[in-house]
Amino acid sequence: MNSTAPVAPPSYEELDAWFDQRFEEKMKQREAAHTPSMTLIATKGTLDMAYPPFILASTAAALGWEVSVFFTFYGLSLLKKDLDLKVTPLGNPAMPMKLPEGPSWVQGKELPIPTSFMSLFPGFEGMATSMMRKTMSKKGIAPIEELRALCIEAEVKLIACQMTVDLFEYGKDEFIPEIEEWVGAASFLPRALTADVNLFV
Repeated sequence: MNSTAPVAPPSYEELDAWFDQRFEEKMKQREAAHTPSMTLIATKGTLDMAYPPFILASTAAALGWEVSVFFTFYGLSLLKKDLDLKVTPLGNPAMPMKLPEGPSWVQGKELPIPTSFMSLFPGFEGMATSMMRKTMSKKGIAPIEELRALCIEAEVKLIACQMTVDLFEYGKDEFIPEIEEWVGAASFLPRALTADVNLFV
């Protein structure tokens, strides 16, 4: 007649080790199944400041992230059908003025132009915008229209601030049809609350 000795119950140390191992495995599975998400708030509508939200959004989407961009105040102009974006060095001392064309002795050199001169010189904003566009084209940087199209193709959620639409008395027909939602901050913040990355541009 065979008799088996009673099996001793696991010790607390063994239970702790088993629990830690299972917890680590579950966390790895959860992390592997998690899709990163990012929200951006775009507040500026100048040519130079239009690039950060679209570059960040399209890059994150290309990496497989879920991306939402909330366009508010002057940033809302980035969603218009007709983009007429300009850039000005006024109030932006960090912006270098470099000539994209011209003689070799001046081309690519920073031009230390006083702010007082910029404000008095007729058409200076148009000249600065033209220089910026030529420099970007020369360096192979995609135009804003192309970056925006990339975001739309990558299913980035473009969200328009309804309060700004009402404030500036815009018509919805002025904007591209790919806008995901027309909402206020109270509707956008819960989306930002659950995002892994939140950026303000």
